[in-house]
Amino acid sequence: MLNKIDISPSRQKLIVYVVLAVVTLAIFWQVNQFDFVNIDDNIYVTENSHIQSGITIDGFRWAFSTRYADLWHPLIWLSFMFDYQLYGMNAGGYHLTNLILHILSTLLLFWLFCRMTGAVWKSAFVAAFFALHPLHVESVVWITERKDVLSAFSWMVTLCLYVYYTEKPAIRRYILVLFSFILALMSKPMVVTLPVVMILLDYWPLKRFESRKNKTNFILWQLKEKITFFALSAVFSIMTIYAHYNKPLEHYPFSFRIANAFVSLITYLKKTFWPHDMAFFYPFPSQIPNWQVIGASLLIILISATVIVMVKRLPYLFVGWLWYLITITPVIGIIQDSDQAMADRYYYLPSIGIAVMLAWGIPLLFQREDFGKKILFPAGIAVLFILAVLTWQQCGYWKNDIELFNHTLHIVPNYTYGYYDRGTAYAKLGQYRRAIEDYNQAISMNHNLSEAYNNRGTAYAKLGQYQRAIEDFNDAIRLRPDDAIFYRNRGLTHLNQGNKEFVCDDARKACALENCQLLEAAKSEGLCR
Repeated sequence: MLNKIDISPSRQKLIVYVVLAVVTLAIFWQVNQFDFVNIDDNIYVTENSHIQSGITIDGFRWAFSTRYADLWHPLIWLSFMFDYQLYGMNAGGYHLTNLILHILSTLLLFWLFCRMTGAVWKSAFVAAFFALHPLHVESVVWITERKDVLSAFSWMVTLCLYVYYTEKPAIRRYILVLFSFILALMSKPMVVTLPVVMILLDYWPLKRFESRKNKTNFILWQLKEKITFFALSAVFSIMTIYAHYNKPLEHYPFSFRIANAFVSLITYLKKTFWPHDMAFFYPFPSQIPNWQVIGASLLIILISATVIVMVKRLPYLFVGWLWYLITITPVIGIIQDSDQAMADRYYYLPSIGIAVMLAWGIPLLFQREDFGKKILFPAGIAVLFILAVLTWQQCGYWKNDIELFNHTLHIVPNYTYGYYDRGTAYAKLGQYRRAIEDYNQAISMNHNLSEAYNNRGTAYAKLGQYQRAIEDFNDAIRLRPDDAIFYRNRGLTHLNQGNKEFVCDDARKACALENCQLLEAAKSEGLCR
């Protein structure tokens, strides 16, 4: 359409870059007013003394040596240290860093496909779809998910450098690609599938397989070129599996996880075309109906068979579909590392494959080129506009803890930790009665939730209901007798209640578990020897 008003291809690209950046910034701009949320943001920022030391030599050492939070991702820690250096504890600054990385990834994605295919507007659709889809809100707006946006940025840089390398293979360019891939792995191990995506792009749109035909065995050629990348992927995969091996989870049978994987693959697709009921947490269902598993399996097999049969004629459908399947495999839940069946953030990079299928596949439905342009261009704009509106709305749910957990519990009313976390949010605001109501609900759903007993006890103590508080601390200690905080809290409550004879006993037990604050305070007051 823009060709008809005589705009050169270079200007078309410039227009796309500007529009992508401005629209994405406008849709997500509200996040600069958002707060931290009580889901891992405390682990990564608000209660992390290493981050709050800023950029230091000791901070660098810690970032590269720690396995804190179950993963080795030093670039994430360094990025948060840098943010703290700039913004202190202003959450808006951390949100803006995430947003900037998301915008840069979007622009690089446009450059990547435009460079490989020369198709400006199809590449623009892929990039806009990536930038504006509401399923990507969690990755961009949740500060903790710096892992997603930083690894995606490194992923895009790696592929862009790889395209440069394929245009003129040289060891210097190869080393740059390898270095960028290492940076991506140091951000999030989910990017271990990147070498396979390189091979897919070699097939289409780079068409390197055709140029090497009859010159050498393509398997040996690919193995020789990608062996270093696969070796790194293997190392990081082993490290990640080992880190999660002893993680306390409610483990599900392997057959159940396989069934959930097939259903989740189709659920992601359904939410792609009908973005609804998006929540922070999707729990494993108590059971999965056989018809869902069979239906999802047959649909996946049907799509896979179709793209394979049509691979020579429609290679972009093959590449797009395999991009989706391969990149989502590490987080599809077959190797269980969490208690959730799926997550919006897992779809961040895999969605690009579906966007490619749409951008290159839908025009096939229109035989007449002029008719296709008249229909497709406005239709594409309309779809992206709807996605942008939904994304803006979805962003609003992440404004603070209360908004987030209200929305989550509306979608997933049986989410125990949703009530627990909302109760914690109310307690931070001093709304202790509302906090107790949520803790009551959480405990009624899980009688073994020691943290809920402890937090409810703290809330009762704040209201002066010391006996109820003691009872809750007793229950917390019964469930987890090795937690120093529970003894300390019970000791403080005894002190406030006037039962000084019990204070020293709890203070000593807490100190034996490496929390001696109460004991030192009691000694200074002459309560304990």
